[in-house]
Amino acid sequence: MKNIFVEGIQGAGKSTLMEKVHEMYPQLKVCREGDYSPIELAWCTWMTESDYHYILQKYDMLQKEIQKNTVQEGNHYIITYTRILTDVPGFHKELEKYEIYQGRKSLEEFEEIIISRFRRFKETGYLFECSFFQNIVEDMILYYQLEDEEIVEFYRRLWKEVDMENFKMFYLFSENVEENIRVIKKERSDQQGNEMWYPLMMEYLVCSPYGKTHGYTGFDDMISHFRHRQELELRIIKEVLQERACVIPAKKWREDDITC
Repeated sequence: MKNIFVEGIQGAGKSTLMEKVHEMYPQLKVCREGDYSPIELAWCTWMTESDYHYILQKYDMLQKEIQKNTVQEGNHYIITYTRILTDVPGFHKELEKYEIYQGRKSLEEFEEIIISRFRRFKETGYLFECSFFQNIVEDMILYYQLEDEEIVEFYRRLWKEVDMENFKMFYLFSENVEENIRVIKKERSDQQGNEMWYPLMMEYLVCSPYGKTHGYTGFDDMISHFRHRQELELRIIKEVLQERACVIPAKKWREDDITC
């Protein structure tokens, strides 16, 4: 069984597609954002042994939960910290500092961590959410402010480390980005109708180095960013992944579009 990657911009319907793929191929091991993944580090720490022991000591009341949600890879410790439910003040905010995203590493370190983990990954039979494009491309645009050509070049280097024979991507293409974002803007609200996702996403964009450089302030800027990201990811598919990726219409795909 190949490794299946599901990608697409926010609002394209990745979670629904993930559910359908897993329903069709229940033997796949599912890695969603925040889960431990052998390649992706979204919502997870990447920390040294000394940092890990510091956190264990500081949050000794959570030590068992932390250890239960920790995987050691060589000299680094990965904690799936968002899976730890606690009201201990400051815990999640402090653990967030040990992520690799949002410019927390130099570009050289960031790229090497990603490439080295793909290089070591030799297993098959996984179903990955947002593990090849979304978080990496977002950071390269918003935090490292790379040009499109520089990002494409990174993916050319990364692709050399990927087990291409066992790689399959389903990319959800959004024909109407604005409409899709308006839908999830409403859907991702609390029971009182307060929008939960949109203010956080807007803050993420506005406060990023790219957002500050380009004067991002509101909804139109968000749509512009997602359109740009989709165009760039489709370019990477065309120039790098080629036949290893299948572009399918967001929310209009049929079951026979997703045969592995």
